[in-house]
Amino acid sequence: MEPREIVSDEDWLAARKALLAEEKAFTKARDALSAARRALPWRRVAKPYVFESSDGPQTLPDLFGTCRQLIVIHFMFGPEAETGCVVCSLRADGFDALIPHLKARDTALVVVSRGRLAAMNAFKARMGWRFPWVSSLGSDFGFDFGVSLAEGPGTYNYAPRNGPAGEANGTSVFFKDPATGEVFHTYSTYARGDDILMSPYNYLDLTPKGRDEGALPYSVAWIRHHDRYDQGPT
Repeated sequence: MEPREIVSDEDWLAARKALLAEEKAFTKARDALSAARRALPWRRVAKPYVFESSDGPQTLPDLFGTCRQLIVIHFMFGPEAETGCVVCSLRADGFDALIPHLKARDTALVVVSRGRLAAMNAFKARMGWRFPWVSSLGSDFGFDFGVSLAEGPGTYNYAPRNGPAGEANGTSVFFKDPATGEVFHTYSTYARGDDILMSPYNYLDLTPKGRDEGALPYSVAWIRHHDRYDQGPT
């Protein structure tokens, strides 16, 4: 890449301070958006979803463990898949280190896919992951929470779509009342709503080249499973 304009130390500091003012405004705006997200109304989850796990059947309340809050990662791994989505996998590489910190704040994290548990477990072993990953294949969970897409007209990310059947990415948040055991759906985000949760992208955004995806056939064409970067395009 061509270097940017080269300036004196004084001019660089002035430019950096000007950007800092914009960064602080963005941080305050993000804090306000986070507060608005927390203030959203809730909806009760009445359907008795059951997931297949390596420890046997688990209900949605079971996924909370001892926590009152649950973050569900909708990982793209369909019924016919043998390997997971590379972008979902990029994000998943950080889950094992993240989970203890979330648990310290009364929050569980579980990955859910509509794949076959045996295939999911085989891929999980290959990638060296330990986080809880359960299959929703026998339930309507993926469809009800907007990530398992039927062929034809439908919705995704709260907007109309018309396309092939398949799996999509997303994140959903739930709260369990410890007194009654009732579960409430508090938030879901999809598509680029997950972008802020992609830590490699957030680090790359600090660099001069940024994500450097402009010349690629599609934005995430560079991403590989972490054990496949020495191979050609997938």
